[in-house]
Amino acid sequence: MNREKLLPRRDFLRLSAAGVLSSVTVPWFESLAQAAIKQPRGKSCILLWMDGGPSQQHTFDPKPTGEFRSIKTTVPGIQIVEQLPQLAQCMNDMAILRSMKTDINDHYDAKYYLHTGYRRTSAFEHPAIGCLASSELSVPDQEMPCFVTIDAGSDKTNGGRFYRSVPGYVGPQHAPLAVQEPTKGLENLKELGDDLDARLELLEPAEERFSKDYPLGSVGTKQSAFQRAVRLMRSKRAKAFDLESEPAKLREEYGKHRFGQSCLLARRLIESGVRFVEVFHRGWDDHEGAAKRINERAPWMDAAMSALIRDLKVRGLLEDTLVVWMGEFGRSPGDGGGHFCNAWSTVWAGGGIKTGQVIGKTSETGKNPGSTIVDRPISAPDYIATLCLALGLDIHKEFMAPGNRPMPMVEKSAKPIKELLA
Repeated sequence: MNREKLLPRRDFLRLSAAGVLSSVTVPWFESLAQAAIKQPRGKSCILLWMDGGPSQQHTFDPKPTGEFRSIKTTVPGIQIVEQLPQLAQCMNDMAILRSMKTDINDHYDAKYYLHTGYRRTSAFEHPAIGCLASSELSVPDQEMPCFVTIDAGSDKTNGGRFYRSVPGYVGPQHAPLAVQEPTKGLENLKELGDDLDARLELLEPAEERFSKDYPLGSVGTKQSAFQRAVRLMRSKRAKAFDLESEPAKLREEYGKHRFGQSCLLARRLIESGVRFVEVFHRGWDDHEGAAKRINERAPWMDAAMSALIRDLKVRGLLEDTLVVWMGEFGRSPGDGGGHFCNAWSTVWAGGGIKTGQVIGKTSETGKNPGSTIVDRPISAPDYIATLCLALGLDIHKEFMAPGNRPMPMVEKSAKPIKELLA
């Protein structure tokens, strides 16, 4: 019998979010069921980063003159490329931003800009959005890390220097935990053995004495990292890193590709209390032309991203989990062989935003003399400010950067995308 018919939909979703009705048995989740029902969840984010710059006209902003045909979605009037049929069925839960504009065609500088909301300078490094989320959303002594990155692999080696999220002036304790291979989880945890507590009991007093004898900043940072590692090692929630407990059918829905398994791991981590997860796949710098490459990528990207959206929704997590798909810029109109920062697309889903819409518009061919964007240009600061607001962060908060320089969380020129915010 369908479990959803036995309960009011709201109660069904809340119980699913608590793990009570999931077909996946997660013991530590069951023990938190009542608390999850009584207490509202905080906002979380899964950033799907396509490193190298995906082509907008070969994905979410198709053109009549393009190499791919367009198909209808579940929202009348909105079309995407035919290679993404499952995502077309998720359009009610997605919003497409077709007018991103950064004026930066260099890979690394653009990645930095889109991760921080600030242009790169030689003075200091600004914190990445995931690190900002960690600094604002983490709670003392929490068992799981607040920010995790997952390497979803690469189908090419190009794409310029890779950007790795740094915490900058919010502090090293907000650096991400990096997962190198999603199907292997945290391999170091598997090798600790049954005598972990005994070994930690011997080590902890020595660590504390050292930090008291040498009260330096670097020592404090090391001690903080040590304590975070110990909490994770002792936590039953660390089982979230193990994909083996997921049903084979669900793993197949996400797809066998490393990107699909990374998306599944991201869902498990959000479910366990992680607040920000970045899944990155490298190799999207398609100078040879975007059509062939995206034609090969579309099946696993379409399956994984749509499965993620559906899975979050079924578990009652989508309303509080923002999913963002993007890269550092788009590809040039035509075959997509060049970098194109003047007008490109990102996709947002869930997170309590206003979905089922397109924001911004580009010209009929994707290029115009002097202006490609026809309506509503969106800058990197605009994007970061909107993302922060969607996560419930105070965009006017200031941090103290090196040189006693106050730095606002978001550049003051930022204009949040009000059309997205509920």
